[in-house]
Order: sequence, then structure tokens, then C-alpha cells
Amino acid sequence: INVGFTGPSSCTISIPSPDWLSWSICIDDVSAGSSAEYPDRVSMMEGRLQLQENEITLLKSSLADALRRLRLHDQLIPLLRQQLIADALPKGISLTEGSRAKLHRIQGLEEDEEVEKEKDLSRASSVEEPIHPTTIRSLQREDLQDPNGSTESLSSARQTPISGSPAPPKDLPPSQSIKMFIRGRPITMYVPSNIQNYDDLRMEPPVEKLELDWVYGYRGRDCRANLYLLASGEAVYFIACVVVLYHINNRTQRHYSKHTDCVRCLTIHPDKVRVASGQTAGVDKDGKPLQPYVHIWDSSTLITLQQIGLGTFERGVGSVAFSFDSGAFLCVIDDSNEHMLSVWDCAKGTKHAEVKSTNEAVFTVEFNPNDSTNIITCGKSHVYFWTLSAGSLTKKQGIFGKYKKPKFIQCFVFSLTGDVLTGDSEGNILTWGKSPGDTFQIMRQTRAHDGSVFTLCMLQGGALLSGGGKDRKIIRWSADLAPERECEIPEMFGAVRCIADVDGEEVLVGTTRNAILRGTFSDGFVAIVQGHVDEMWGLATHPSQDVFLTCGHDRQVCVWNTEEHKLDWCTTLEEYGLCADFCPNGAVVSVGLSTGRWLVLDLQTKDVVSDYTDGNEQLSVMRYSPDGSFLAVGSHDNFIYIYNVTESGRRYSRYGKCNGHSSFITHLDWSKDGKYIMSNSGDYEILYWDIAGGCKLLRNRYESKDREWASYTCVLGFHVMGVWLEGSDGTDINALCRSHNERMVAVADDFCKVHLFQYPCPKPKAPNHIYEGHGSHVTNVRFTHCDSHVLSMGGKDTCILQWRVKRGGTGDSGRDRLHSSSSTSTSSPEP
Repeated sequence: INVGFTGPSSCTISIPSPDWLSWSICIDDVSAGSSAEYPDRVSMMEGRLQLQENEITLLKSSLADALRRLRLHDQLIPLLRQQLIADALPKGISLTEGSRAKLHRIQGLEEDEEVEKEKDLSRASSVEEPIHPTTIRSLQREDLQDPNGSTESLSSARQTPISGSPAPPKDLPPSQSIKMFIRGRPITMYVPSNIQNYDDLRMEPPVEKLELDWVYGYRGRDCRANLYLLASGEAVYFIACVVVLYHINNRTQRHYSKHTDCVRCLTIHPDKVRVASGQTAGVDKDGKPLQPYVHIWDSSTLITLQQIGLGTFERGVGSVAFSFDSGAFLCVIDDSNEHMLSVWDCAKGTKHAEVKSTNEAVFTVEFNPNDSTNIITCGKSHVYFWTLSAGSLTKKQGIFGKYKKPKFIQCFVFSLTGDVLTGDSEGNILTWGKSPGDTFQIMRQTRAHDGSVFTLCMLQGGALLSGGGKDRKIIRWSADLAPERECEIPEMFGAVRCIADVDGEEVLVGTTRNAILRGTFSDGFVAIVQGHVDEMWGLATHPSQDVFLTCGHDRQVCVWNTEEHKLDWCTTLEEYGLCADFCPNGAVVSVGLSTGRWLVLDLQTKDVVSDYTDGNEQLSVMRYSPDGSFLAVGSHDNFIYIYNVTESGRRYSRYGKCNGHSSFITHLDWSKDGKYIMSNSGDYEILYWDIAGGCKLLRNRYESKDREWASYTCVLGFHVMGVWLEGSDGTDINALCRSHNERMVAVADDFCKVHLFQYPCPKPKAPNHIYEGHGSHVTNVRFTHCDSHVLSMGGKDTCILQWRVKRGGTGDSGRDRLHSSSSTSTSSPEP
């Protein structure tokens, strides 16, 4: 930018550009008005400049396309001329061997040109001076697609030879290639040499299946009254789409998984066996709405007894409660604008009464244990007392009178004397009673906590437990609300969300940081369930132990034990982690962060042994080479950074940089010999890199078709083409992972599902097993080191699911399946 001052109140900024794009900006600061217009002018000029740059890019692409078409025609004209001559020759006269050789050379011309280009570029490239990305992008377009949407190319000309031309000699490699389209963009994939007939490949679902083994986490951050103790000694709670029954003494889990979207509320029947759970509304993969409902089910058999309200509730179910007269009725509040209050016959599944509740938020509902015709609800600035009579509901509002009305009434319980005790956002416990005028008023106010009272729990002897938000205290009150004992839970677990009585002394405590604690006032509390509290993306499994690591937006790095189903250790970072990988020796693990920074942690001491930064954008993938001598770091700045690894993974030095992707890096894998990398990017590119030869881009992707990969996590590639559904937009699959025995592929999609395919699955619509449980997009999936389990993690549902791999028959290995063929195929027609 050249700046020249022409006067005391103005300046001219000239930006060099092509003649037909030259322009200038004049700025006058004479008046305040012109100063105010300056940002708008700059924005307008920047917009025009961007449009002109886009036009230049389009013109360049069109020019490259025209040149390629000219080359194609120049190469085909001699072929057509020879064909015409051959057709005109009398019978018995054949072409010379030289003519045939020319035809053969034209058919293989594309590979020859790419090899020559690679040789020329390799002479000028080096490790620290990678090829300019513009060159790579233009060549990549030339190989993959036509900018005008045409699929014509030298590659397609080779796939479909001119009629009558000689077949390639037997000593030339087969030239099969397949194109798949994502959002209209063609992606070319070459068929490996060991596949003789792609059309006859038989696609089958894997003989292995998955079974939900363990659920890590608890939803306490935004749900209330969702932790109870059953008569079986199991704590019942929920996260994502799963209701978990966790035996607190035996440390075993069972799962009720009949919900189709996130569970939002829970209550237990007076018999302590039956359970009612309500879910939110959702959509399936086709965008069709999934209606919310309530399931009543038996906790001993996990059999669904009744489905309540399908097609009745809007948005979701916010709160449920059984009546205390043998649990004949179920009260439900939905998440519609009017928060409809309805009463249902549990045995028949029919609606008994319904009324609009309030436009304000409603937090909880309960039947009066002494009179099932009385129902109470509370929420934002209200307590309502409802009367059920002859199929209709009438309400009376609680009168605050001289007492300050709190912003929120968070919870309530019934005392043994029949009074209603509420906890509010002001930290008070209010005692409500019925006045002679048949109104409900505050009889007493008791100061309890600093900040909100999130939960109240009535004990069998009449004592009361209250849980605080800001002060994180649990206080025990006598029957006349005199404080008896108190304790404070550790800050790392957050505020008290829910309390469940175990035996009058021992209690279970659900917290706002998604943990469940067990303990007493005298002995303190220990965590029996823990989880993340924000979106998760990073997942890595240990190369030789039953251990895996997770990281996410809550800045927590957690190491879990799959055999003991517990959290081994956790540490907090300065930024949030997005990706991770264990060094092959298992001693250290690298974690990529949101700022371009990455750390190496010692697995035993939890210490940071290395700290580096590459660029200033988030990192998306970390991957060690099979022997641990290199580390590849994929970034959102479109580069892959390569590091030499020494001292058992504790020392790193920059080796080179892979420069060529035109969008952010999403996935990458190393070859088994540790010399090459395959990578995917945000614009659906598949590129191959020669790391040992200096981080060079391999122009001729055909040469990589038979390369063996140490891992397979790239979502785009010939061997996993069948995992993509028709009409996918490129973001539908977030992650995949091939098993170590190379028999299976686990897939994490954007529709809350985990899939299990056979490996390889190179044909569209490959059959697979589908598993539900997550309530949000599934962000990552990995096999454990011995393929005994699959781990999947949700995004917003903060849930980690551990699936047990159930072995089927011995069958053929994944490699053998490539050779299997059948006259009838379960796959769709050719892509």
C-alpha cells in the first residue's frame, strides 16, 4: 500500500492491481460526517475487491479447462485418424506395431504426464520449501473435476476407450477408477489391483455386532430431579437417550434405551420399581420430526409397559410425576409455550385432564402425597396449587404477601405435617400453608444458602436436606427447620443439583458439572460417576492398554479405564482440546488445542513434557507414524506439520510441512511403512504425501491405490466409500475408524447414530448395523487396542458410550472379502 499526502486534511491510498482492476480510495476527514462514512466505504470497496478476485479465479479455472480440452482433442485426433484408416483398410491388412504402440501410449498418457510433472517439481522442492498451494489446487482440479460441472477428463477417456481401439497389453496395470459425488463435486478413487471385478463385489454387514457396555456421564448441568434410588439398590439417572441403572455397591450398569431422543425428566413409582421417563422432540436423518412422549417401564425387566402422549406433547416433556395412591395417574408438563399440564391414566394410557399452565418456565410438578386430587407446580416467579375434579383442573396461585417474590422457585417437597416447602433463587426455604380464606400463603421464611436452593430432599424421619448452588453446601435441617449439620462439596464438581436418600445417613448427590457423588456428612463424598460438561471432539485409545483419552470444550483432558469403567485422572488446560493421539510406546499422549497450540502429556505424571504452536488456528488431527518416529499435526490453516520424534516421545523438532490442501485438514493416516500420509480436507479432497521424500505432494494418486495404511480414519477413500449415504452433504460423517484386525469400520454420523460396517466397504449403500444412544451429533469413534470395544462420544450430549464387540462367526478376513463375488449384490447400482 502506497500512501501519499496531498493536503493537511486528506490522503490517497493506491493499491497496485491489474490495469482493469486499478482503483483508489480518497479519505477526507474535514467533517465528522465523512469520518463516519469511511468504514462503509472501506467495506464496500473490500466487497468489490472480493467479487473481482472471485471473477479472476473463475476465469483462471475456465482457461485451465479450455486448455485441457484442447489437449484432449489434440491427443484424440491422431487416434481417430488411425481408427478411420484402420476401418478403411481392406481385410487382411493390419496396422503396424508402431501404430498400435501410439494408441497404447495415448491411453496411458495421463499417468505419464503426471509422472513427468512430479519429476520436474521434485527437483525444485525441498522439505522446508513446499510447493505453492495455488499450483497444487489447479492441478488437483485438473485431476478431480471440471469447473463447469462436466465429468470429461483424460481419466474418463481412459476408462471408456474409443470403440474398436485395441485393449491395453496384459502387462499394463488395470485402470479402473470410481467417481463419487458429494455436493455435486466429483471425487475420483482408484480401484486396487487385487480387485478383478468391482461390479461383482459382494457387500455384507459385518458378522460382529455391538452391545452397549457402559455409559460415562450424567446430565446434571441443566436438568432437575433426575437422580433416584430404586429398591434394587440401583441409582437411576439419565444422559443423552439412555436411562442408566447403576448398582452403587456392585458397580454394574444396566440401560433402558428405548428413547429416540434426549431424555429430559424422570420419576419413580411409589412401588420403587416402575419408572417414567420423558424425552424431547427431535428429527431423523431425513428431517422428519420425532414426536416426544413418556415411557412407563419396569426397572427389573426393562420392559416398556406404557407409551404416554405420542403426538400430544410439543417440543418435549419437561417434568413428570406419579400420584401416590398406588401410582394410578401420571402428571406431565410439556415444553410448549403454554406448558400444558395433563393427567394420564397409567394403566390405559389415556388422557384424564389437560389445561394450559403458564407461559413462564415450569421446573417441577408433584402430586400431594396425602391427596392425589391436589397437584403443585413451580417455576419462574410462581407456585401454583391445582385441584383435579371431574376431569378438569383449576389452579390457585401462591400469595407471597409481604415477602419478596423470588425470580425462581427452584424446587419443593411436602413435609410430614402436610406443609409445602419451597427452595428459591434467593437462598430461602419458604413454608406454605392454607389460610382460612382457602388461599395458599407463606407461613415462614428460613434463610438457607448463599445463592439458589437447587434441591430439597425429605428424609424418612422428617429431617430435610437442602442443596445450594453458589455455596455448594448440603445442609441437614430438623423437622422444625433448625440447621443440624452441613458440608461443602469440592468446587471441581460444581453446585448441588439433586439429592437422593440412601439410608438416612448416606446420600447420593448429582452436581451441575455432571458428576454423582456418594457419601455422608462425617466421611465426606467421593465421585462414583463423572463426565465432561461441554462439547467433546478429541478421542484417542491407548496402543496396548485398556485406556482412552477424551478432551473437549470444557478444557478438561480425561483419561478413562475401559476395564474398570472409571476416570483414572483429569487435568484442566488453558484452552480447549480438539484432538489427541497416543505415542506408539504408550508413555505420552499429544493433545491439539483450539489456538494452534499442542501439548505432550506424560501419562503417568500428567506433566506437560512438550509445548509447541503451529499457526494460530485450531488443530483438528494429531497422528503418530506407526514406529513413533514422526508426528503429523493437521490444522485449520490448511497445513499438515510434520515433526521428528525422539527421546520416547518427549522431544520434537520440525521436519517439514505439507502444503497443498485448499481447505482445513479433517483427517489423516500414515502408511504401514511410515513413509506416506493420506489426508482429507473440508472441501472433500483426498491427497497423498511422500513424507520420507520431503513432504512432497504425490500428483499421481493412481500410484497410491495399493498402498497399505497403518490406520484408517479418513472418511473419504475407496475402502470406505460405502459408508456414505446417497445425498450426503460431506459433513454427515464426522469420524470413522477401522478395527486393528481390519475386519470392521465404526462410523460416527451427524444423526446421533453409530454404524458398524465390514471393511472394506467400497460400494454405495453398504449394509451395516446401526446403534442409537447418543442425543447429539456423534463427534468421534475409536476401537480399543484389542478391538474388544468401540468408544463413541457425543457433541452436545457430553456422553461417552462404550460398546462391547460381540464376535460372530470366523468368516473371511477383510482382505479376503475384496475377492468375494456373487451374481446378486446387496449394494446399490454403480456410482
